[in-house]
Amino acid sequence: MTIDIGIQRSHNNRWIRGVCAGIAHSIGINPIWIRLAFIFGAIVIPGVSLLTMIIVYVVLGIILPESDTF
Repeated sequence: MTIDIGIQRSHNNRWIRGVCAGIAHSIGINPIWIRLAFIFGAIVIPGVSLLTMIIVYVVLGIILPESDTF
């Protein structure tokens, strides 16, 4: 099952599933900033837990299609 919302997972620039690189590509920034935002959201922001961010990442990794071009 995939959802086409204009964001695709990266095939080449991935650490785990390519979710952060795909989001960064759609915005036009370096993927490290999205990765840092995920870490910041999981550790620093009150009310957002590490488990929540892991679940969000896994769900995005499942529903976002993989790119053929980047």
